[in-house]
Amino acid sequence: MSPARRTIGILAFTQIASWGALYYAFAVLAPDIQRDLGMGKEAAFAAFSWSLLVAGVAATPVGALVDRHGGQGVMALGSVVCAIGLAWLSRCTTLASYWGAWTVIGLAMSLTLYEAAFATINRKLDAGAPRGISTLTLFAGFASTIFWPLTLALSSRLGWRDTYLAYAGLQLAACLPLHLWLGRDAPRPPLAAHAPRDSHTLGEAVRHPAFWKLALAFSANVFIFSALAIHLIPLLQSLGHAAGAAVLLAALVGPMQVAGRIGERVLGREAAPQVVGRFVFSTLPGGLLALALAGTQAWGVVLFCMLYGMSNGVLTIIRGTLPRALFGARNYGAIAGAMAVPSLLSKAVGPLVGAALLTGSGGPLMLPLVLTGCAMASLLLYLSAIRAPAAALELDAARPASYPACTSPDRKHP
Repeated sequence: MSPARRTIGILAFTQIASWGALYYAFAVLAPDIQRDLGMGKEAAFAAFSWSLLVAGVAATPVGALVDRHGGQGVMALGSVVCAIGLAWLSRCTTLASYWGAWTVIGLAMSLTLYEAAFATINRKLDAGAPRGISTLTLFAGFASTIFWPLTLALSSRLGWRDTYLAYAGLQLAACLPLHLWLGRDAPRPPLAAHAPRDSHTLGEAVRHPAFWKLALAFSANVFIFSALAIHLIPLLQSLGHAAGAAVLLAALVGPMQVAGRIGERVLGREAAPQVVGRFVFSTLPGGLLALALAGTQAWGVVLFCMLYGMSNGVLTIIRGTLPRALFGARNYGAIAGAMAVPSLLSKAVGPLVGAALLTGSGGPLMLPLVLTGCAMASLLLYLSAIRAPAAALELDAARPASYPACTSPDRKHP
């Protein structure tokens, strides 16, 4: 097996297992947790959102660690932290303990989920990183499709506590040795004294207006996806669909994510990430509008799930490939981590705002209508960002490495 295939194969399994245990399982187990710990829905989801905030704060330093040392040690440590957090959650009995467990899980997210995996691929595969990221997301798109029914089956037999304990065991028994099997990366040589540069430092990247426009565009989309990841099934039930039908319809999202990623590989193989991104940001408003206008009809929900799933699937690829395309590969982990911070904050807020909209006086249609507005805002931000003159993003590619300005705090060379 080639090193590239081994890397993608390892990360495909660990991403499915980590997303499933750390993120998707909670949507199924939350009602049982609330009953057992005697807390309201808001309190249960607030701690979950807190974990996403922790992940956002840790994203940039974790990315910088992968840039410098490679993903083997970082992601292996993440598997251990995952196991600790999930085992703690499975045994918590107080509100303070519950929040403590989700704090550890938030750190685990930053060490094991997409941002760390993408930075690992960038470090290992170099020029093949964009295709590697696309391939990884193709497999990882099945995480919700696998773990929603798996979690439901396990919890009906074991209860929510032992389900989380089983997922902690999976991290130690499978994900930890697999992450160690990634192998060490060779240290990157320092830039030659007068060599032209083809990568931004973190400080240079964050000074570009395009960086912040893209960060906010991604953030608005992630806000939508995080709100619906938790509340889609309750929303469909509020619109008049039976519980079984709502689960069946929502289960279309996972396969459509994969379908979108296959389409990106086949139809967008030679296209720049900026071009593929137009599809991502243009498709989502149409899907949400279909849900708002025809959400009481099965065909309207199916249309929404198709467009929503395809958009979400390809968005994950663009989030992984666009920072490299615009700002270079050398400091990819730190730059992509910084660009992900607003998205992770939105991911934290999304479930809370979604719950407020879904239970508010405006009725169930208020949620898809508000999210449609967010999708339009993200489209406009993205289009504005990619219209920036190419020279503005090329920065100082021709500037020699010894140029003293704009150094990153973690590098000796600019």
